[in-house]
Amino acid sequence: MRLWPGERMIDRKMSINEVLSLYPGSSKVFEDFGLGCAGCEAALFENIEQGAQVHGVDVDRLLAGLMEMIGEG
Repeated sequence: MRLWPGERMIDRKMSINEVLSLYPGSSKVFEDFGLGCAGCEAALFENIEQGAQVHGVDVDRLLAGLMEMIGEG
């Protein structure tokens, strides 16, 4: 997947919900890292960094997986 004009790169301070909305395929990446974000109400207010910390996931690895998914890794 490539970024189109107007789309944003993913960063650790983006809300999980925003990432899921912009990049529906990201739900698979979150699931692969053990975060069931697509069905979690916390995704509405937690950012990627907070979600990773809560689940004991290395945020840099998660971000790398997300960036790879959108074709920027």
